[in-house]
Amino acid sequence: MIRVALVDDQHLVREGLRALLERADDLAVIGDAENGDAGVELAARERPDVVLMDIRMPGGDGLDATRRIVADPALTHVQVIMLTTFDTDEHVLDAVRAGAAGFLLKDSSPEELREAVRIVARGDALLSPAVTRRVMRAAAGSPRPPSTDRLAVLTEREREVLAKVGEGCSNTEIAETLFISAATARTHVSRLLAKLGARDRSQLVVLAYETGLVAPGNRRE
Repeated sequence: MIRVALVDDQHLVREGLRALLERADDLAVIGDAENGDAGVELAARERPDVVLMDIRMPGGDGLDATRRIVADPALTHVQVIMLTTFDTDEHVLDAVRAGAAGFLLKDSSPEELREAVRIVARGDALLSPAVTRRVMRAAAGSPRPPSTDRLAVLTEREREVLAKVGEGCSNTEIAETLFISAATARTHVSRLLAKLGARDRSQLVVLAYETGLVAPGNRRE
C-alpha cells in the first residue's frame, strides 16, 4: 500500500484528489493539509511515501515545505510531487532544486495522477513532457554559474549514463542503449546520485542540462 499525503490550500482540490487516489486498491490517503507549514507537520507525523504538494499556498508555500521535508533526515524516504497549473519556469526549476521528485499538472487525467504516485513511490523521477519542456529550457538558460566541474568526478561510462537519464531514459532503456545489464544501469545511477550529491533522478536530469551534457532538443517526449 502506498501512503499519500495531500497539501493544497483548496479544500475541494484536496477532496477531489483523495477521491481519485482512493479508487485504486494500492493507494491510501493518510491525511491532508491546507498549507506548507501544516504539510511539513503532517509529513513528520505520518511519514507518508508520497506527498502531493501545491507550489503556491498561503501560510508556507510548497517550495519551502519541500525543502524542509527533504532536509529532515527522518523523512529521507518521503517523495514529493509538485502540483502546478501555471507555466512559470523559475518556480518549477526551483522545485527540482528543492528536492521535488517530479511534477504533475492539475488537469492531468485520474489515471495519470495515480500512476504518477506509483512512479515516484518506487524511486523514479516524474517529469511529464508538458512540464519538463519548461523545466529544461529554464535549466539550460539558468543564470547559475557553470557547473561542468561537477562532472569531473565521473567516469566516461557514468557520463554516458547521466546523459541518458537527462534524456528521460529508464534504467531498462539505458541498459539497452549502452549494451549493459539493467542491474548495472541501476548501479551506475546509484553512483551518480552519491557522487553528485543528488537526491533523486529529477535532480540528475536538471544537472545534465545545467552542465550542457544534454541539450534541450535531446529530451525524449
